[in-house]
Amino acid sequence: MSLQDFLSDLDKLVQEASAAFDAVTDAESLEVARVRYVGQKSGALRDIQKQISKIEPSDRKAAGMRFNESKAAIQDAFNDCKQRLGQGEAAAIDPTFDPTLPGLRPIVGHIHPITQTIEHLMEIMGRMGFEAAEGPEVEDPWHNFVALNIPEDHPARDPLDNFYLATANQNGVEPVSEGNQLLRSQTSTVQIRVMEKQKPPIRVISLGRVYRPDAPDATHFPMFHQMEGLFVDRHVTMANLKTVLRVFAANYLGDDVAIRFRPSFFPFTEPSVEVDFFWNDAWVEFGGAGMVDPNVFEAVGYDPEQYSGFAFGLGVERLCMRRHGITDIRDLYSGDLRFLRQF
Repeated sequence: MSLQDFLSDLDKLVQEASAAFDAVTDAESLEVARVRYVGQKSGALRDIQKQISKIEPSDRKAAGMRFNESKAAIQDAFNDCKQRLGQGEAAAIDPTFDPTLPGLRPIVGHIHPITQTIEHLMEIMGRMGFEAAEGPEVEDPWHNFVALNIPEDHPARDPLDNFYLATANQNGVEPVSEGNQLLRSQTSTVQIRVMEKQKPPIRVISLGRVYRPDAPDATHFPMFHQMEGLFVDRHVTMANLKTVLRVFAANYLGDDVAIRFRPSFFPFTEPSVEVDFFWNDAWVEFGGAGMVDPNVFEAVGYDPEQYSGFAFGLGVERLCMRRHGITDIRDLYSGDLRFLRQF
């Protein structure tokens, strides 16, 4: 093939491609023209490039230079056409559209601060060897009260302090009774279920929702979350409990956090303590703890002479509020996106 014939074919191709791109009126016809002339596999440019090998070696340099010029011209025609179509579409949508302006960041969802806190707590406790355990939110009195050594006359069983689920029969709704189910009032029910199925040693945590008919205020809500911890083995002491809670507080709240333990009473632990942290110049309670009462061990078939253990229940919302400087628990459940987008 002579150099003259090659250059002539190139000129014709540039004219043909330029005319084709000028005639394009929509994205579909633009794609057809692109594939025809500048396609990587079967485009006209690629086909004519193969002809360079048939030219005399002494003329190939000139042929290659002209090919590159022609390729650039066809590519410019394609780019001009694409820009023309883009401006036309934008103008049809909005005459004031300016493609040079920065785009708007799309609004995407993210994890709720309570869920973020739960995942963080599980990660911290997991590093201390605690495994996650779960239990039902609808419980029976055995797991919610009896096995936890809560006597029948204890105020915690009062129907006004629990969400009992009355059952229906043919004559209507049955009154609240010991056989009725209820929404669990504490995650301590999970430790009973774990001990019923597993022998010591046990080192578990359970994070989940609990329900109490409290009037909503800055620090109370009828539905909230607890983190329940249970450690059962031989020779477990109160010192082990204090160490775990101090290490946990330092990891989650920071090394500078001040915590204290106050004597208290819970039916399922003996001795029992309240755990407080110092926040906004005041001590704030964030959970209870203690050594598992021997009666609880007997209820699940453990020998209290052989095993000892500790349990603790911490309020997840209070930990979340302490970490993020939130002053009202109701903000966490308001559904206000302006608040939630901060986390």
